Amino acid sequence: YGYQELRPPMVEYVDLFIHGVGATTDIVTKEMFNITPRGDDPDARRMAMRPEFTAGLVRAWLENGLYNNPQPTKIFAYGPAFRYENVQKGRFRGFHQLDVEVFGAQDPAVDAEVIKLGLDVVARLGLTGLVVSVNSIGCPQCRPRYRQALQDHFRPHLGELCEDCNTRFEKNPLRLLDCKRDADHPAQRTAPVTLDYLCDDCRRHWEGLLSHLAAMGIPYQIDTRIVRGLDYYTKTVFEVLHPKLGAQSALWGGGRYDGLIEIVGGKPTPGVGFGMGMERVLMVLEEEGLTAPFADRPRLDVFVATLGEAARPVGLKLLYALRDAGLSADIDYLGRSLKAQMKYAGKQNSRYVVILGEDEVRQGEASVKHMDEGTQARVPLDQIIEHLRRAEA
Repeated sequence: YGYQELRPPMVEYVDLFIHGVGATTDIVTKEMFNITPRGDDPDARRMAMRPEFTAGLVRAWLENGLYNNPQPTKIFAYGPAFRYENVQKGRFRGFHQLDVEVFGAQDPAVDAEVIKLGLDVVARLGLTGLVVSVNSIGCPQCRPRYRQALQDHFRPHLGELCEDCNTRFEKNPLRLLDCKRDADHPAQRTAPVTLDYLCDDCRRHWEGLLSHLAAMGIPYQIDTRIVRGLDYYTKTVFEVLHPKLGAQSALWGGGRYDGLIEIVGGKPTPGVGFGMGMERVLMVLEEEGLTAPFADRPRLDVFVATLGEAARPVGLKLLYALRDAGLSADIDYLGRSLKAQMKYAGKQNSRYVVILGEDEVRQGEASVKHMDEGTQARVPLDQIIEHLRRAEA
């Protein structure tokens, strides 16, 4: 797909998330792990453990001048994130996220690409039966009409809705649709839908997205209740669901955020991406009886087994030569017997074991055992690397 890795820090200034993610979002108001500055410095800026990646990636992209590179910028990041959640199945206070972003492209084909990329990632793990839910929440030009329609609809019911909904009613009425506590309220089921209020540009973008998904053969469903929990989204929003996750059925989600880069301090630049919670992916893999390929132990190229005092320095010299030649290599540091070293080499998933005893050292040779085939050959010490390369050719 042509994406490059970018590694943002785990700690960012709180202001970045207040302005970027949204001051009224649950992430900012309830879920961030804030870091209190030391001392009495009144100018010290508060910091927070990152609750998500997108805002930090935008900041890093701007601060490092990556907008000067050929556009669009296609990046990914992976690592831990932190939210003060109510811990439950599929939801943790510390979790790992795969994040994918594209900056600088408005084409709805890019929205479809990031959806397809996520599906390809989990398909490599063997996951099937996923449901792609999509919606469009419009843009700053058409959203005010929809915002007004929502307020007109929910105003008579405010006394029946939760405290959070009453707060959101004035500050961000779209997030009334994101309320879990009042999700079954009759007013929720009859609320206006965004698709009826899209401007011509958003309508064309929405129809283009559906066309590209169909062309890629991606089954999808339209869910007008998806608004996502972050304020920066515009136009496309989506979630990918797995039925075995129950209430936490979203494996990952994302959408378009054409105004975020400008909010963080850059020029108006479109963007789209997603964040995938890896703990949820692993949970589904376990329930499906699948093993993630990245859980397999990496193979060691060569294990150097030595026996006797004279063989030890020769083995260490060979170890360094193997590593300098680009081979992964290891040696015993616990003084094990030869039998125990061979057993350890097997547990390390080593392809070859080079066996050096005092007799081999005197003759300038070593025994090289191919662990998969069970064959063994005597090879001059100065030809071992060449022998291993020929065997792998």
